[in-house]
Amino acid sequence: MMELNEWFQKGMTADKYIGSMTQNKGEMQAIFEQFSLTAADKSKLTTLRPQELRAIVLSEDWCGDALLNNPILLRIAESVGMEVRFVLRDQNLELMDHYLTNGVARAIPIFIFIDQEGNEVGVWGPRAPEIQVLLETRREALPEKNAEDFQEKQMEMYKQLVSSYMKDETIWQSVKGSIMAKLL
Repeated sequence: MMELNEWFQKGMTADKYIGSMTQNKGEMQAIFEQFSLTAADKSKLTTLRPQELRAIVLSEDWCGDALLNNPILLRIAESVGMEVRFVLRDQNLELMDHYLTNGVARAIPIFIFIDQEGNEVGVWGPRAPEIQVLLETRREALPEKNAEDFQEKQMEMYKQLVSSYMKDETIWQSVKGSIMAKLL
């Protein structure tokens, strides 16, 4: 397994990652443009500056959770001067498999926060606890997996979820709070 510093060096800058996106690019950029940190958030985050943290983001552009979480992380990173690098999950399973959700799922995004020496100081993802509850609640309303309309209903549920990710600022605040709680 490569060291985390090597993974960081291998990763794409945010500009390169966003430039390479073929799905959800507009949605991610829209959230980035609309989301901002409060003065109180920025004040709290200044305590992180001396740590010179960096972030490795395991992501893929098709992921609905990534289109929500990545722009919020980028705003936080911008506030503290944190360098962020994106590593594509599907091409880097060696790294992904060290950060499985519940020990089994290759759920993304995963944010790996490291110090300048490459030591892991925290891991966040794939979603804020409140968003996990929202997702589970919506999944419970789906028909059985073997039902004729399961696929269709599941796609509709994900579409509605992404729609709420785009508009619901309380969701953005949940994500921000969860990421900040991991860092502070």
